Amino acid sequence: MTASDAEADLRFSLQSARDALLWKLEGLPEYDARGPLTPIGTNLLGLVKHAAGVELGYLGDTFGRPSGGPLPWLGNGAEPNADMWATADESREYVVELYRRAWAHADATIDAPAPDTVGRVPWWPDGRDEVTLHHAVVRVIADTHRHAGHAGHAGHADILRELLDGAVGMNKGNDSMPPVDSAWWEQHRSRLERTAREAGGGPEGAEGGPGDAGGGLPAL
Repeated sequence: MTASDAEADLRFSLQSARDALLWKLEGLPEYDARGPLTPIGTNLLGLVKHAAGVELGYLGDTFGRPSGGPLPWLGNGAEPNADMWATADESREYVVELYRRAWAHADATIDAPAPDTVGRVPWWPDGRDEVTLHHAVVRVIADTHRHAGHAGHAGHADILRELLDGAVGMNKGNDSMPPVDSAWWEQHRSRLERTAREAGGGPEGAEGGPGDAGGGLPAL
């Protein structure tokens, strides 16, 4: 494999994760796109906002290429977790456009120097802040796939969207799931429930744990 082939593979993996993450927003009402779906407030639009900051940080600032636009939810003085949700005046269009601009900025960084170029991560401790471009790209790919999901393995956005309307997968034409119907999934979930009860030593009819709400969310 040549260096150009390896770079092409990295770029393909990164872009597929980006596309999957944005697809999770398609067709959703505004509340569903940004509303909290877990006890710690994880939400779809916040994941996109977070991913934009990750790209602009690791594949921008780290290599001396700041984006030029202020990101008040990052850096000193920002409130905890500010990059994981969108305020009322940060529209869905704004967040999605910010993410697309982050793609272009990050791609330009990837295209410019050699993979072994060394950058410095501003928020890492002094003396331990050096990172190669290759390492930074792999880190961003891992983070984005963790949020988006891939090849049939659910990521954060996959799970959130499934809770909302059952949509899963990489994109509208490729859900990466087994070719089975809803009845099969109901039987599968019931089987897992029975297995979990048996493994936990509980009786067949015992009450389930916090997540046993028939596929719904635990009470907050």
